[in-house]
Amino acid sequence: MLRARRCGWGGSVLCWPGSQRAVLSPAVVRSSPQLRVPVRWQGRAAAAVVTESAKPRVQPQERKPKTGILMLNMGGPERLDDVHDFLLRLFLDRDLMTMPAQNKLAPFIAKRRTPKIQEQYSRIGGGSPIKKWTAVQGEGMVKLLDSMSPHTAPHKYYIGFRYVHPLTEEAIEEMEKDGIERAVAFTQYPQYSCSTTGSSLNAIYRYYNDKGEKPKMKWSIIDRWPTHPLLIQCFADHIQKELNLFPPDKRKDVVILFSAHSLPMSVVNRGDPYPQEVGATVQRVMEKLNYSNPYRLVWQSKVGPMPWLGPQTDETIKGLCQRGKKNMLLVPIAFTSDHIETLYELDIEYSQVLANECGVENIRRAESLNGNPLFSKALADLVCSHLQSNEVCSRQLTLCCPLCVNPVCRETKAFFTNQPL
Repeated sequence: MLRARRCGWGGSVLCWPGSQRAVLSPAVVRSSPQLRVPVRWQGRAAAAVVTESAKPRVQPQERKPKTGILMLNMGGPERLDDVHDFLLRLFLDRDLMTMPAQNKLAPFIAKRRTPKIQEQYSRIGGGSPIKKWTAVQGEGMVKLLDSMSPHTAPHKYYIGFRYVHPLTEEAIEEMEKDGIERAVAFTQYPQYSCSTTGSSLNAIYRYYNDKGEKPKMKWSIIDRWPTHPLLIQCFADHIQKELNLFPPDKRKDVVILFSAHSLPMSVVNRGDPYPQEVGATVQRVMEKLNYSNPYRLVWQSKVGPMPWLGPQTDETIKGLCQRGKKNMLLVPIAFTSDHIETLYELDIEYSQVLANECGVENIRRAESLNGNPLFSKALADLVCSHLQSNEVCSRQLTLCCPLCVNPVCRETKAFFTNQPL
């Protein structure tokens, strides 16, 4: 039986403007009951609630859109009432996981997990902010694209989630209805994994295959972007900003922990490229920071009893404290927007509860990219370069995992690569 501990995958169970910040030692938290959720985390949780200034504006519809950018992600429940359906879709996704008697076991697990996951979401404001931040990022992206690439304008962004509305299939239907000529499937995971980006691409293929129709749009894919210069700059800027808030005498000793969602070793061992692509992002960020601090790549959100990619983030925090390293900076390196894995797992479960237990002196978390204008510029640059390249996808996507066990992956790759642009 699976023993899931927490939510993950960008707001899944397998398992982002300015929040109020303060460096609080665990001792202060322990001595102040009213700070059970310290100022730092209160601010982060509050960021999950849409403020008037952060609400994305409705896209202008004066002109018929020519190019559609489908922003792919797993999504997260916006309301507590959405948690069960979110979990059910997740556990039924065979691209993400396989279980014996999955059609029967998935509803059982989803029903059993719902109360606990609802409690976690209630701690971060009642729901996931992924849709809000994706809309903010998408709006900024298409505004830039219209001036950067006028011959492919007007551009319109669409949100396609795997497990919550708007679902990927719903977004495709809207794109077809809008009469989009050129469609770009744009993963919002910088590093590729068959379990995340692969699952979303398979959903696009299945949509058309199940209908027995060919797409009216010309599709292409931005399937990975782990070392894009502007992405690296965004991460480095957020890390440097947070390092500057540590006590001056501790700053150089702060251990930077780049935390990414882990994968089962069964997925890693069949050749999934995710681990090395996350590592590539980390290496470029540290180069940009001139290797100012010691660092490690660690992995969070392990689920169930089977072996997963490690070391785990929580175990690393414990181990560092035991070895006298008690000043740490957590960096969500595989996530570009806040969601339950940053707002709850990193900010509360690790930075508050675990840090208190271990005797951490100072622990902070680098702010997610969220509404950073430079990040929207990165997205626009990626799409603009992709459109100019006239390529369907990266060369990497044409290669299946050496020990791939999912025939749909090969069918999906053939579906996209056989389309003329």
